[in-house]
Amino acid sequence: MNENIFRILAALILFTGMGISSYYRRKADKDTGEKIPRKVDGSVMMTFIKIGGLILWLSPLVYLINPNWMSWSKIGLPELIRWLGVGIGILCTLGIYWLFSSIGSGISPTSATRQQHVLSTKGPYRWVRHPLYTVGSSMFISFGMMADNWFIAALGVLAFIGMAIRTPKEEANLIEKFGDEYREYMKHTGRFLPKLF
Repeated sequence: MNENIFRILAALILFTGMGISSYYRRKADKDTGEKIPRKVDGSVMMTFIKIGGLILWLSPLVYLINPNWMSWSKIGLPELIRWLGVGIGILCTLGIYWLFSSIGSGISPTSATRQQHVLSTKGPYRWVRHPLYTVGSSMFISFGMMADNWFIAALGVLAFIGMAIRTPKEEANLIEKFGDEYREYMKHTGRFLPKLF
């Protein structure tokens, strides 16, 4: 299979997901008139997010510009696995739209909550408290599969770990804001995946 087919599909999936995310994030800032300060998560976490985010976003772009520049981390995946990556990427893009349209103006770039934040329990938030972390990291893992690249897939895993480390602080903020309503919500939902029992 021509490498360009996977590059085109990977680009469409990645840029569609980025476009949806950017649109809803800007809309939340505009609708609330509130800019969340990034320093809320502390300097260590913000350094991790800035450096990690730069590497996370640049690596797929480098692959899209010229796959040979990322050949040092090529895996040699069977074509079927690469197509599975395309399928997962499409599902992630749909998931990104679903979760952003469900949380609306409650989306925040940090662990802080917005002053007018309303607890979202619809869409994927009916079952999962932090679907963005799961879907976003899965998007990069699927990109790694499409690109046949272990480094990009590993960045998706590391991004998830970073967000998982930040999650207890985020949940503490949500408990502080919503109290027993959020504690009750936690009993019926999974943190990153739906609760099975």
